Amino acid sequence: MIIKLSLLIVFFAVFVFVGIKCRAVSNNVNGYVLGGRTVGPWLTAFAYGTSYFSAVIFVGYAGQFGWNFGVASTWIGLGNAFIGSLMPWAILGRRTRVMTQHLNSKTMPDFFGQRYESKGLKVAASAITFLFLIPYTASLFNGLSRLFRMAFNVDYSVCVIVMAILTAIYVIVGGYMATAVNDFIQGIIMLIGIVAVILAVLSKNGGFMQSMALMSEIESPVMKGAYSSFLGPQPFYLLIVVLLTSLGTWGLPQMVGKFYAIKNERSVKIGTMISTFFAIIIAGGCYFLGGFGRLFLTPDQVAKEGFDAVVPTMLSGLGDLLIAVVLILVLSASMSTLSSLVLTSSSTLTLDFINSFKKKETTDKHNLFVLRIFVAVFIIISAVIAIVQAKSKVTFIAQLMGVSWGALSGAFLAPFLYGLYWKKTSKASVAVSFCFGVVMMLIQLSISLGLCHVSGPFLGLVFKNSLYSGVFSMLASLIIVPVVSLISAKTRPAGVDQMFNCYNTTVTVNTTEALTDAE
Repeated sequence: MIIKLSLLIVFFAVFVFVGIKCRAVSNNVNGYVLGGRTVGPWLTAFAYGTSYFSAVIFVGYAGQFGWNFGVASTWIGLGNAFIGSLMPWAILGRRTRVMTQHLNSKTMPDFFGQRYESKGLKVAASAITFLFLIPYTASLFNGLSRLFRMAFNVDYSVCVIVMAILTAIYVIVGGYMATAVNDFIQGIIMLIGIVAVILAVLSKNGGFMQSMALMSEIESPVMKGAYSSFLGPQPFYLLIVVLLTSLGTWGLPQMVGKFYAIKNERSVKIGTMISTFFAIIIAGGCYFLGGFGRLFLTPDQVAKEGFDAVVPTMLSGLGDLLIAVVLILVLSASMSTLSSLVLTSSSTLTLDFINSFKKKETTDKHNLFVLRIFVAVFIIISAVIAIVQAKSKVTFIAQLMGVSWGALSGAFLAPFLYGLYWKKTSKASVAVSFCFGVVMMLIQLSISLGLCHVSGPFLGLVFKNSLYSGVFSMLASLIIVPVVSLISAKTRPAGVDQMFNCYNTTVTVNTTEALTDAE
C-alpha cells in the first residue's frame, strides 16, 4: 500500500506542477485551446496516442475482444496503429493544420462552420460533440472502477473524486500545453508499463510458447485451437471491430484537434512515425495481453461478472510493485483521455455553441474565463456519471464506447475528410451526414435498451450491436456525402476556391546556380 500511495502522490504532484508551469502559455484562448499552435512532434504524437488509448481499451476492449477472438485480437491493435494512427496523420495531418489556420478555426465544429459557411452546422456539430462525449467519459471511468477496487481497499467514489479534482487543477490552469506535456509523461509510463505487465502475465503460464500451447487446446464452436489461430473464430466480426476502433478516430474531435496545434510540416512527418510506433506497442500490447484471458477465467465466471472482469482478473495475482505499475499505467491512459475530452467539450460548448447565440462579440479574456468554468462543470458531470454507473452497472464498456464513437465518427468523418480535399462538398451533404450518424446510433441505443426491435437479414446485421451500426454509419457516410453533394450543388459555400488557396501558397527562394547545363 505504501508503494502504491507513494507512486500515486508523485504521479499527481508532477501533473499539477506541469499545469502550473504551463500557465504562461495559456493566457489567451488560442494558447489555452491549441497551445499557440506551437506544439512539437513528440508532444503531439504522444498526446494523440494517449488520448486514443485509455482504460476503455486496456480494460473494456482488451478484455471483451481478447475473450472473443483469442490471440487474433492483436490485429485490432495493429489496425489501431496503421489505420487509426499512421493513415490519419498522413492523410489528415498536414491539410488539417494548414486549412484550420487559414480559416482561424480552433475546434472541429468551428471548422464546419467556417468551411461550409454555416452557423447552423457549427451549432449542430458542437451539440453532437458535447452530448456524445458523455458516454465516452462514462465508459472511461467505468474501466477504472475494478482496478481501483483491486488495488485499494477504499470506496471507488473517493478515488474518482480525487482524480477529478487533480485533473481539473492542471487542465484549468495549464490548458492544452499542460495536457500535452503530461500526455508525454503518461505515454512514457504506458510504454514501460505495458511491456512489464505482458511479460509478468505470460510468465504465470510458463511464458509465451506455453501460453500459446494452452490456448490451442481450448475448444471453440468453430474448431479446436481457434483462439490461437491467425484470424480467430470470428474473422468478420474481428474486421468490424478493427474498422470501428481504427477508422473511427478520423472523425473524433478530440483526436483530430491534435493536428490543429502541431507546430509545422516537419513536425507532422516526425509525429507520424512516433504516433505509429506508440500505437503498435500500446494497442498491440493491450489486445495481445487480452487474447490470453481464457487462461485465467472460465466461461461461467465471465457470464457472471462480465467482460470487464477479464483483465483485472489476469492482473490480480501480480506482485505489489507490478500492481502499482498497472494502476499508474491505467491512470495515465485514462487521465490523458479525460483531459482531452474535457478540453474538447468545454471549448466546443463555449466557443461554438454558447458564443453562437450571443449578439455581441465577447472578449478573449471573457471566453477564457468561461472555458475554464466549463472545464470544471464537465469534470463534475463526468465524475457523477462515473460514480452512478459504477454502482448501477448500466452496460459494458465496449457498448458505451461503440455508441459514442459510432455517432461522432458517423456524423463527422466524411464531412471533415471531404471538406479538406473536395471543393464540391455541399452544406446539405454535411447536414445529412450529421443526421444519419446520430439517428443510426440513437436507434442502436434504443435497441440495446430494449425500447424497440428490428428484424430482417440486413437490419438484423446492421443493428446487431453498436459496433456493427457504428461501422455502417462511417462507411455509409463516405458514400452519402459525395452523392448528396452532387445533387445539392446549390448549397456549396461561395468562398470555397479562396479557402483552398491555402494549399497553393507560392514560395520564392534564391537559386544557388545562375546557369544550367542547357545554357
